[in-house]
Amino acid sequence: MKQGLELVVATKNKKKLKEIKELLAGLNLKITSLQDYPHGPRIIENGLTFKENAVKKAAKISRFTKKITLGEDSGLCVDALGGKPGIYSSRFAGKNKSDAQNNLKLLKSLEGLPLNKRKAHYVCAVALADSNGLISVVEGKCSGLIGFSLKGNSGFGYDPLFIIPEYKKTFAQLGERIKHKMSHRYRALEKAKKIIEKYIVKQVAS
Repeated sequence: MKQGLELVVATKNKKKLKEIKELLAGLNLKITSLQDYPHGPRIIENGLTFKENAVKKAAKISRFTKKITLGEDSGLCVDALGGKPGIYSSRFAGKNKSDAQNNLKLLKSLEGLPLNKRKAHYVCAVALADSNGLISVVEGKCSGLIGFSLKGNSGFGYDPLFIIPEYKKTFAQLGERIKHKMSHRYRALEKAKKIIEKYIVKQVAS
């Protein structure tokens, strides 16, 4: 089957891109990213919500590339921390800090709290835009608990701490096969997939 439309994913995060590609598998798309557009505009993530940041990424990059663009913003919201780290999840421990440093700060922030006080949820917002403007914005959530120590080697971000209660294991322990059937990103991209499919049909027909 001839590869169809190009979808630009507005990210330089290789792990995130890999996950998005896996979750969009089956669509007749050539998926590229900001790595393929090194001279693209800089995106300042100063939105107050995941959706605002996702829209900003999609709109700015679609205007530059003239292609349909997927903007994604996601993070972890911890109840006991009033929803933090939230939109600052990737820089919770400071700018350019590693996943390990962010996880360490989270553990310190929750020190002394029992498991039932460590409720959290992941959020993923996905925006789609093309050169004509915004097409749609969708969101997915996944609830869990924050563990007391890092467990597992799969995934990235806070996955080694994020426990799925029904499995009593972290996303990092469960691995991609199970994670990709229930994660916040899976739930958001399942909605986005339907919109992209309609868009492809419309492009082929025009």
